[in-house]
Amino acid sequence: MSIKPAHAAEFGYLRYRADGTAALAIAGASYGAHGQGARIGYAIVDTEFGKILAAATIHGLCWIGVQESAERLEHELRDDFRRAGLITEDRSATEFARRVAAIAGGAAGTIEFTLDIPATPFQLAVWRELCAIPRGATRSYGEIALRIGNPAAARAVGRANGSNPLAIAIPCHRAIGAGGTLTGYRWGVAYKRRLLAHERAIAQPDLPLTATRGAIRPG
Repeated sequence: MSIKPAHAAEFGYLRYRADGTAALAIAGASYGAHGQGARIGYAIVDTEFGKILAAATIHGLCWIGVQESAERLEHELRDDFRRAGLITEDRSATEFARRVAAIAGGAAGTIEFTLDIPATPFQLAVWRELCAIPRGATRSYGEIALRIGNPAAARAVGRANGSNPLAIAIPCHRAIGAGGTLTGYRWGVAYKRRLLAHERAIAQPDLPLTATRGAIRPG
């Protein structure tokens, strides 16, 4: 398989900026439920945060996980895409995984991905707000709900956050609970803490872990 350039994206794109924010567009996915009809290549790379697995269709990136265990990553991928055909050690997926690792490492400059993921309008609104959080900052679920114009939807924001298929790239680790608590993360709260601490060390080394500088609060 080969990666298509971002300008040719049919189903979506993610364009990362130097400050860790990103522009996100999603038009739908090329496959059905649980990957039905898809042929997906994947690859795993080692990073300072553990192993990153990236998976992609011919149209773009469709899944990212981060964990110490390659076996768990492969199990989670196969469970999410149990109706897809999976191909190991795919070159395009390896390139995607390296770009994700560069984002996690705080690389400067623009990094682009083509995407092939589904999203409801509500999920897309939440994920765009996640992508608007700068590196080194966090926002609560309530703050995100306020920004999308639905202040009573904090729990629904949490569910949309948890359904994000692109760990790190769509930075759901930057969403936190009320009062700054580090709530559940599919890949473990320890990974969430490590990612936030690393991003803070790059962007705002004097900021306490539970603070929410950069968040927009009600006026």
